[in-house]
Amino acid sequence: MTATSTCRAPQRPAGVGAAEVLPAGRPWPLGASRRDGGLNLALWAPDATGAWLCVFDDAGRTEQACWRLQACTDGVWHGWLPLDAEASLVYGWRVDGPWDPARGHRHNPARVLLDPHAHEVVGAYAGDLERSLGHLDIDPSCLDPQDNADVALKARVRPQARVPAPMGSGPRVARPLHAWSDTVLCEVHLKGASRLHPDVPAELQGTYRGLSHPALLAHWRRLGVTTLSLLPLHARADEARLQRLGLSNYWGYSSIGFLAPEPRYASQPEQALDEVVAMVDELHAGGLEVVLDVVFNHSAETDEAGPTLSLRGLANRGYYRLDPARPSHYLNWTGCGNCLDLSQPRVLQLVLDSLRHWVQVIGVDGFRFDLAPILGRRADGVFDPHHAFFAAVLADPVLAGVKLIAEPWDLGPGGYQLGSFPPGWAEWNDQFRDTMRSWWLRGAGDRGVFVHRFAASSTQFHHSGRAPAASVNFITAHDGFTLRDLVSYDHKHNHLNGEHNRDGHHHNSSWNCGVEGPTVRADVLALRADLQRALLASLLLSQGTPMLLAGDELGHSQHGNNNAYCQDNPTTWLNWTGADAPLGSFVARLLTLRRAVPALRQPRWLRGTPDADGLVDVCWWHPQGRPLHDADWSDRHDRALGIWLCAPPAAEAGEDDDTPDGVLLLVNPDAQPREFRLPDGAWHAVLCSAVASDTDPAAGGVEPCPPLLKVPARCLQVLSTPATARRLARWPAWAHFSNVS
Repeated sequence: MTATSTCRAPQRPAGVGAAEVLPAGRPWPLGASRRDGGLNLALWAPDATGAWLCVFDDAGRTEQACWRLQACTDGVWHGWLPLDAEASLVYGWRVDGPWDPARGHRHNPARVLLDPHAHEVVGAYAGDLERSLGHLDIDPSCLDPQDNADVALKARVRPQARVPAPMGSGPRVARPLHAWSDTVLCEVHLKGASRLHPDVPAELQGTYRGLSHPALLAHWRRLGVTTLSLLPLHARADEARLQRLGLSNYWGYSSIGFLAPEPRYASQPEQALDEVVAMVDELHAGGLEVVLDVVFNHSAETDEAGPTLSLRGLANRGYYRLDPARPSHYLNWTGCGNCLDLSQPRVLQLVLDSLRHWVQVIGVDGFRFDLAPILGRRADGVFDPHHAFFAAVLADPVLAGVKLIAEPWDLGPGGYQLGSFPPGWAEWNDQFRDTMRSWWLRGAGDRGVFVHRFAASSTQFHHSGRAPAASVNFITAHDGFTLRDLVSYDHKHNHLNGEHNRDGHHHNSSWNCGVEGPTVRADVLALRADLQRALLASLLLSQGTPMLLAGDELGHSQHGNNNAYCQDNPTTWLNWTGADAPLGSFVARLLTLRRAVPALRQPRWLRGTPDADGLVDVCWWHPQGRPLHDADWSDRHDRALGIWLCAPPAAEAGEDDDTPDGVLLLVNPDAQPREFRLPDGAWHAVLCSAVASDTDPAAGGVEPCPPLLKVPARCLQVLSTPATARRLARWPAWAHFSNVS
């Protein structure tokens, strides 16, 4: 092995025998795949001058053999290794070629590299961090000849009989397949959800099987969530900086194995693949879809000073976008040191292979794509909604039917792309978040901006046949304050992150209600509770697709940390024993209302004009008792409004009442109560965000509301027509919440 460098080239490690040559095999599929009584191996390394398959003991510590691949086709090195169907194999790659960072080449045969198509990862990037660098720590331009075989990440091929059955086969549970208009997302960190749950056995807490434990399934079902949106589960490598501080990339946005599940979430690391498959099946059996957050915009190899773990040592110039002015450096449109280049066909292939694997083998139902504009950038860096990535996903028979959600921004040129993704995609709508926070907590915004976001942001999404569900509405997410902290802190408190509180968002549109952080003042606590309920009601009753942050329904606090990405501890683990039970009941009540009343989740855009049957789907109502006029929309001194929604009734077994569903949402963001003159007819109160307990009679009643109704301060109140009230009373989950008959 040789390397083009002014530094000494690394030599073959002692104890490894002469390099035997493997038969040619085939250049497809990439990775390791069983064929003809053996293992076909294919690795994309187009600038390499040689590639070696290195085999290790089961623990991945001792290199036992090394074989040279003799064949290279179109930049793919390939070979075939005899392997019994009942045998497993732990392996890594060594790749030789030019070491010339100034031209973007970073080959170093002293580095054992992880196969990008590994289905299972052995080992962890930890401990001897310096030996995972491809270069000398004191001189990044010079390669490091020190061998790292014992500490490098490896791939495992399992016995053929232990490969999970694919989705659609007999043993697997069928997908729930919730329609977009019925979907309610809940963003969940797999470990944090069960780590402190008292009913989950200790050995399962914080694991794949912990998330699907019956205690958690019962919680999701009670809430009315349909789809869990899980933070990344790809095998990851925590940044060296965090490890030196005793921290980790808890959120998981440091992927290195795009087809492999993270071993740390398994009760037994070598069982990670089995456990993640079992988790998905158990969630499906409980009626829950699984959407996986995926990070294809960058890798854990970070910037030019980062480690050489896989892609960098295989095809640095192919996988990554390099700085044209300094090819030894990376374009950093992600804020994480590098960004992958999906304008390269082989990089696109890796992404598609990963997506198909997680759908077919592991069984997930969709994906949320982190910093998604990166995926649609052409070779010149311009975002293109017609990019090959979008075309390939929508044309793929495996991927065409799954849920696709974009985080529609990155740090590249023209990085904010909300509403620009093609049909078939939904997008995180941060403008909904900002509007609702400012509306309730900062007294900002007029009726026009509130209604625009409530009605699913038509300016951004009503084009190209896209539906209201394309707007994924949220108030809080993993990145930022929790709901409890949003009403408890004016300022972020991220000191534990080791960055002197410089990290995290500086503008949160939060309000501490008069006291920063915890307090025993009853008036402050009552105000915070009212605001949390008003924000939740705005989220879960708006048009579009709502996304709840797991823990918000429990009143979980991160003590003002709005960037808890590295806090793998009780800061982020959900505190079930200290849960705010009335708040959880309120969320369940909101979602029962959303399911029961089709007007609250309409699959078509609101029009405000009669349809073919003469039904008007929405009327925007002034508290004085009339429809809103032109000047009313921009009046910042009077922001209260009513939203009168109608839709055909939901089809129910035995339902003989075809009266349209009608609800009236009364929104009072002011600090004082406000009187509303109601539209003509009988209206019944079914929900009030100012009511703390679901057993309080003020939450609903059998008597019609008076024509002039006083709505409490900072409150969203829901009224219904008598027919809708009767339908609600027949919903089992609603009966104990309301005495409407």
